[in-house]
Amino acid sequence: MGLATAQKLAGSGQNIIIVHRDRRSAMKRIEPEFDKIRDTGVKFIAINQNALSDDGRQSILCDIADQIGSSQIDTVLHSIALGNLRRAAPTKEQFKDQDNSQYQLLGSEDFSQTIAYMGFNLLLWVQDLFGRNMLHDDCRVIGLTSEGNTKAWDGYAAVSAAKCTLESISRTIAKEFGPHGIKCNIIQAGITDTPALRLIPGHEAMVDSAVARNPLGRLTTPEDVANAVFLLTRPEASWINGALLHVDGGEHIS
Repeated sequence: MGLATAQKLAGSGQNIIIVHRDRRSAMKRIEPEFDKIRDTGVKFIAINQNALSDDGRQSILCDIADQIGSSQIDTVLHSIALGNLRRAAPTKEQFKDQDNSQYQLLGSEDFSQTIAYMGFNLLLWVQDLFGRNMLHDDCRVIGLTSEGNTKAWDGYAAVSAAKCTLESISRTIAKEFGPHGIKCNIIQAGITDTPALRLIPGHEAMVDSAVARNPLGRLTTPEDVANAVFLLTRPEASWINGALLHVDGGEHIS
């Protein structure tokens, strides 16, 4: 979703900074996608570094500041999918085996890391960007949530808690940074076939169910989400703040 959004915004003439964390072997697949952004002619910065640690964030911010000078950022998309997908309870089969070595249940550290990475990390970025005077006074901050914010999926407990945290944090940003002109909204995408989805146990059934109940008869795509982010960056969207927008073709109502 982050990549699709970067390509969409670049196509509209917006300069792009992507912060990502990928192995060297993955870059053979990713670089051609980055080339599509470069081919639009916009200024493009890609930083392959850990965005989740305090030291990493400060290092990245220094790098960005050096490269953009006095320019300011007018859109921030927080698109991080790094959380723990352990179950809270064993399956019946696991429990019958009575072999605890076969599974590891969700623990406090799993919750702490997932909520930090996918929940309140957004606030830390906004605070630091604002403190460095790097945010435009009409900046749009956008986070991504999912239907797992209200529904229980196997193995999704920690991520679900993180999504609820993210939504709460976004309202705080909308309220407390609003006087500075900064808006913050959350997009709740429908079930989307991404590498992150495929890590969720039973994702095949989730996909089948989503297609069956979606009024428009298909899955949400990363490009659907990118289009919604683009709309939120437009001048006409300047009065949308503190909202949760469903981008799912009506999947959530069915």
